[in-house]
Amino acid sequence: MCGITGFIGASAQPAEAMRDQVRRMAGAIAHRGPDHDGQWVDAAQRVALGHRRLAIVDLSPQGAQPMVSHCGRYVVAYNGEIYNHLELRSVLGPLPWRGHSDTETLLAAFSRWGVVEALPRLVGMFAIAVWDRETHSLTLVRDRMGEKPLYWGHLPNGDMVFGSELKALRVHPEWRGDIDRDALTLYLRHSAVPAPWSIYRGVRKLEPGAWVRCAAGRADEHGRWWRIDEAARHGLARRVETAAWTDAEATDRLEALLLQAVRSQLLADVPLGAFLSGGVDSSTVVAMMVRGARERVRTFAIGFDHPGFDEAGHARAVATHLGTEHTELRVSAADALAVVPRLPRMYDEPFADSSQIPTALVTAMARRGVVVALSGDGGDELFAGYNRYLIADRLWHRIGRVPLPLRRIAARALLGVDAGTWSALADRLQALRPARQRHAEVGPKLHKLARCVLPMPTLEAMHRALASQWLEPAALVEGGHEPATAFDEARHDGPDGIERMCLLDQRTYLPDDILVKVDRAAMAVSLETRVPLLDHRVVEFAWQIPLHFKLRDGQTKWLLRQVLYRHVPPHLIERPKQGFAVPLQAWLRGPLRDWAEALLDERRLRDDGSLVPGPIRSAWASLLAGDGHWAGALWNVLMWQAWRQEVGAR
Repeated sequence: MCGITGFIGASAQPAEAMRDQVRRMAGAIAHRGPDHDGQWVDAAQRVALGHRRLAIVDLSPQGAQPMVSHCGRYVVAYNGEIYNHLELRSVLGPLPWRGHSDTETLLAAFSRWGVVEALPRLVGMFAIAVWDRETHSLTLVRDRMGEKPLYWGHLPNGDMVFGSELKALRVHPEWRGDIDRDALTLYLRHSAVPAPWSIYRGVRKLEPGAWVRCAAGRADEHGRWWRIDEAARHGLARRVETAAWTDAEATDRLEALLLQAVRSQLLADVPLGAFLSGGVDSSTVVAMMVRGARERVRTFAIGFDHPGFDEAGHARAVATHLGTEHTELRVSAADALAVVPRLPRMYDEPFADSSQIPTALVTAMARRGVVVALSGDGGDELFAGYNRYLIADRLWHRIGRVPLPLRRIAARALLGVDAGTWSALADRLQALRPARQRHAEVGPKLHKLARCVLPMPTLEAMHRALASQWLEPAALVEGGHEPATAFDEARHDGPDGIERMCLLDQRTYLPDDILVKVDRAAMAVSLETRVPLLDHRVVEFAWQIPLHFKLRDGQTKWLLRQVLYRHVPPHLIERPKQGFAVPLQAWLRGPLRDWAEALLDERRLRDDGSLVPGPIRSAWASLLAGDGHWAGALWNVLMWQAWRQEVGAR
């Protein structure tokens, strides 16, 4: 895991000036690689590559970057891990290997097969910048699922710049940093800026499975070397075969794939552990680690002093059963809130998934014990784990039969009573029921039903609404227009219904939110994270199996659970899905109220000139009155305001 950056200059500079410039750009992301900084410059070709190293495999100087290939043709700055690099070495044959780093293997693969041609042979997570000294071109590459970030673009003076984080680009002397207001509308809807956009005009995120080739004085070339849509189509085409599998056969096959993926990701020359929440995904990963590791597995969890958001006991029970060396951090509200001022700098561009707070805490705790941590991210998207899939499965097919005008009348009626009143009424009606059968926060849930489900004309529209914080974000942005995204694409031969929801989440929410959240929090403390469930072979398998292996009898992630139950008894796992949540509404109405009020001040909003104050102030008043539905939407605005203040955006 590392940080990479660099540029192709539009005009000639002395080599030393170029080296100093790329060193400063890399220095801005030193947290991604505290162990070593390196630069490679070709003044004649006006290209400079910078690298910050977090040494994981081959800790010697032989693993340092930028690295030149044996043949001398390629120079690479690379962030990530190639998990099958030892297998690739056996295929590449005897070469004058200098060390045992995967970077050297990567360069040998480029030399043998070509850059783009070598990519399908790689198993791993990566963002790569490789300079071809023969063609005088720079190729940027991103991994299949978008685990590692990579920004790139052209500055007003003509320089092409790239970097793992925007911090590196902002150091460039020609940087302007004009806000892309269309991207701002996307952020307000999704809590993150989705690829290929960034918050700045002229700068883009390289999309998962994509490459771009740049050269001075030539038009950029673009391509895709892997697509999740194609993986889905190929998987659907195999359903005739996989539909005949027994439950035991499907469980055996998934378990073998998971064990293979986890074992490959245990490769490290530094201490390694895993995050453990006690949920299905993280528990499955840890169970596979226990089977595949040679040493006792280390696990990490945090617990909150707020009982409704505390999963530490569940994690502790799973760790005890599996025999891991478990570390638990008890976190008070004050501990969590102390993280908030650091978030705008940590997340580099506006980012507002509130689980970023516990993520920052658990990554910092893990880093005190290990340098690499495995996570269980990806299980919900691959195996239909989100509640919105259950809503589609249980509710939509019944609600969808009701005429749309009647549903919209019902929605208006539900919204006509404030959320607090609905919750109070529900509490009184549920008073005689056992505690485990009671539903919490009924009012906000009814309002969510009224806003995001009942008035929607199609299942796709419902999914988009459920995945949105603001339903009409362009109305909040001065001069903003919302660009079309994957949600707006016409369906052709891809999946329908719930599986289309899964596909859209794999294309958008997973790389743009979940993976960004973990990468930035972990790299802020120089911790490498790995995601075994996103091994592309597991992803492709998930698309090959029919939906009844994912959703069955009202239970999500059915097949993944069957694998886990071979190692952990169900009673330690089975509970309502909680997620990595925080009591955001209570915090905004309590200890964060003054901070929020200052950022949401009507005059300040008006003077900043990017957002329309009216809807925001109305939402803030509703939240203070007890409508928790608005907590996430307002968090988006707050993180934008705090980020803007931090970086001085215009």
